Amino acid sequence: MGGKSSEWIYLHHKYVATTTHDPENLPLVIERGEGVWLYDVDGNKYLDFTSSIGVNNLGYPSHPEVVKALVEQANVLAHAAGTDFYNPYQVRLAMKLAEETPGEFPKKVFFGNSGTEANEAALKIAKTSTGRPLFISFIGGFHGRTHGALALTASKSVHKKGQFPWMPGVFYVPYPYPYRNPWGIDGYEHPDELVNRVIEFIEEYVFDKLAPGDEFAGIFFEPIQGEGGYVVPPKNFFAELSKLARNYGILLIDDEVQMGLGRTGAMWAIEHFGVVPDVITTAKALSGGLVPIGATVYRAELDFKQPGIHSNTFGGNALASVVALKVIEVVKTLLPNVRRLEGLFREELVKLKEEFEKVGDVRGLGLAWGVEFVTDKKSRRPDVGFRNRVVREALRRGLVLLGCGKSSIRLIPPLVIGEEEAKEGLRILRETIKSLM
Repeated sequence: MGGKSSEWIYLHHKYVATTTHDPENLPLVIERGEGVWLYDVDGNKYLDFTSSIGVNNLGYPSHPEVVKALVEQANVLAHAAGTDFYNPYQVRLAMKLAEETPGEFPKKVFFGNSGTEANEAALKIAKTSTGRPLFISFIGGFHGRTHGALALTASKSVHKKGQFPWMPGVFYVPYPYPYRNPWGIDGYEHPDELVNRVIEFIEEYVFDKLAPGDEFAGIFFEPIQGEGGYVVPPKNFFAELSKLARNYGILLIDDEVQMGLGRTGAMWAIEHFGVVPDVITTAKALSGGLVPIGATVYRAELDFKQPGIHSNTFGGNALASVVALKVIEVVKTLLPNVRRLEGLFREELVKLKEEFEKVGDVRGLGLAWGVEFVTDKKSRRPDVGFRNRVVREALRRGLVLLGCGKSSIRLIPPLVIGEEEAKEGLRILRETIKSLM
């Protein structure tokens, strides 16, 4: 970190609200970006393996076609009260999202400005359409920090510190985390047993002892938990969860805010599991890294029955709609690249697990990978300090990483990354870990 970076970090903490910055482990002050590379205010160059938490999936500042669409639309119409007046741009985007999301049934779309807002809309849609007050969410899940979405979030206790009471009516269930779970089951060796335990927990403990199943409006989930550690559940989990939900008339609400739009090699992560949710929320990558946007896509029959129950100011504005349309078009062309590079990441990360005692687990799909660090493989005790040193040392060597879960890092480079750039990042990661052992 150079002198200019130190100065900007000082000024940031003097004038900007405290959020999630970590100047000790991630003292990166970004001035500009080009493709998969970031440059700080001191002129240092870094390979980005974060996509700015899945927002810049098309690189920096964005894909050229998306930038062109934004500039052209900015000279025509950016905002004109899209929830009061009509415009053709949001209709086109709604039609495209209805077409691209799983499920051959009529759909509608609510547009917002973030993933949190998309999940807040999903809460209201589920409550008003079912007339039921309760929800299930999974431990390790992250769905936002406003008071409704906060109630669904269960990845870190600090999110809720000093915030009680948040929205009541959410019951938490262990996620089928193959590497570590309350039952001590090796979910890689015994996936069916792990899935059965989770389903049994819902029926035998939540529904039987806490609240009746027919009082639940929805089950919120991430197909791959993001903030919780990039946790990939057993392949058959969502099929079993879907059966349970249908038995009780409960909606399946799929949070694709971090994993959607091509990150896993499919447009939507849930496609890997062969299940069609009732509601899908998305944001982050839909923006192209250029404009705030979120969307809640849902069965048309669940729609609000009268005007005014839900709305906002900037949702569905013309500029964001045009950008998102172009993003969807570009992402579809990048899916083969994501699927091709998945094998490279799997091969190289498995080598890390075999070589280093500190690497307890690796998991992922497409270009969404988690590496979990432990004190030793036998105890599986999370090693937060080592994870933080990896993030710090990788940055010094020119690779940008972000933590997730208790002691994991996420590897989520932009989808436009080339094979040589991917190899370079994985090489730096390996050398970083080796240097710290």
